[in-house]
Amino acid sequence: MVTIGDVISLTSTDPTQLDVDAVVVGLHAQGTSVVPVGADWLPAELARQITQDGTRLGITGAVDEVRRLPGTGLRAATLVVTGLGDVPVDTATPAGAELLRRAAGAATRELSGLASVALALPAGDVASVAAVAEGALLGAYTYDRYHAHDAAVGRVEVVTPLPRDKAATAALERAEVLAAAVHSTRDLVNTAPNDLYPAAFADAAKAAVKASGAKSLKVTVLDEKALAAGGYGGLVGVGQGSARPPRLVKVAYSPAKASGHVALVGKGITFDSGGISIKPAAGMEAMKSDMAGAAAVLHVVVAAARLGLPVAVTGWLCLAENMPSGTAQRPSDVLTIRGGKTVEVLNTDAEGRLVMADGLVAAVEEKPDLVVDIATLTGAEVVALGHRVSAVMGTDQARAEVVDAAHDAGEQFWPMPLPADLKAGLKSKVADLANIGDRFGGMLTAGIFLQEFVGATPWAHLDVAGPAFNERTAFGYTPVGGTGVGVRTLLRLLEQRAS
Repeated sequence: MVTIGDVISLTSTDPTQLDVDAVVVGLHAQGTSVVPVGADWLPAELARQITQDGTRLGITGAVDEVRRLPGTGLRAATLVVTGLGDVPVDTATPAGAELLRRAAGAATRELSGLASVALALPAGDVASVAAVAEGALLGAYTYDRYHAHDAAVGRVEVVTPLPRDKAATAALERAEVLAAAVHSTRDLVNTAPNDLYPAAFADAAKAAVKASGAKSLKVTVLDEKALAAGGYGGLVGVGQGSARPPRLVKVAYSPAKASGHVALVGKGITFDSGGISIKPAAGMEAMKSDMAGAAAVLHVVVAAARLGLPVAVTGWLCLAENMPSGTAQRPSDVLTIRGGKTVEVLNTDAEGRLVMADGLVAAVEEKPDLVVDIATLTGAEVVALGHRVSAVMGTDQARAEVVDAAHDAGEQFWPMPLPADLKAGLKSKVADLANIGDRFGGMLTAGIFLQEFVGATPWAHLDVAGPAFNERTAFGYTPVGGTGVGVRTLLRLLEQRAS
């Protein structure tokens, strides 16, 4: 993880005169050629070489393409070109901002190990400065807990003609807070499950709150005894198969004169073996990421406090390890969820919805204005939307709010329905609900199950099963491993609520 603080700054110095290791310029694909974007400062000889000899050099300007060239005419030894694609960059739109974010992130991700980089991308207004800064910081991520990696870029300068006024400084500070939240979420997701179990996760939450220095943050932890006494049957049932018992962590941000209250509920299965309904061995190692929702919730609440948003936010981290053992729950067990509803467990690998049910009930008991949950909930989400698009379900207005926030933040969330006819598949002969329904439409059925525990409260459910953990190749500002998906969307949602 990069240490964010003095890592990024603004400069209006001519990039040719910057004393850095590399200067990054954006390239726009134009037919069979490429054109530098927002780089009037570029020496004519080098600009001509890039534009006229693009084919010979193999430069296309495609999104995620990063190439190094000699820094002819620069103080920097290297000129780096990063692709902006073949669509003109309109920095006034969310799509344009995301292009800048991705181009900056692709560059800093590829330039790990350099001490200093200047990003001379189009950054003529506050919104584009923010996008370049966010992308650069998101791309400058490495995870080195278990073995050494090349260090992330040491220092980043964003080239802009803007004065370093209050608005530009605030944009940079927000980018730092946002990137810190995403990095910290990625770190938790990447941590090995022998080091990150429910109690360890609870300790990590306490440490994150303490490190924030925010007096308006408070952490409460319920251990297995308190969960049993409080009727949290989902968490107790899922966690009983592990030697490392479950936890429910409440992280509350309570600013003075809050304009509203939003509850966030995160799935925190620190490892999911499937329990008695055990998963196939192939690919099970990725199940350390089944706590990505809880990681996102924790660091969104911390980020909201660091930014001083005037809206109360309560995060609920539903933490358990789903293991097979002589004490594990069995198919046909009946659990009593917080609040009294009973659930027949037909498949112990549908455990996320059981712990989330407890968290949702606890969240609703505090009467928030909105509840949003985020979970790596179903393999059906990946089947439906692939590895880069997340799903959002829920009440109409809440679902629309999430989609709007995601659009602004540059994350892909697709609205999905909750068809009433699928509820019939959750009928049980012995309990109020079964924990699984028909195989087809499984993502939607899981959402319908969760809906049973929110009552009339406005609610949105985010299924991030595909995008939360990248098992393929890195792209843009997204590394292999934990991605931190959902953090930017949830933080933007809170900002919209606060305003």
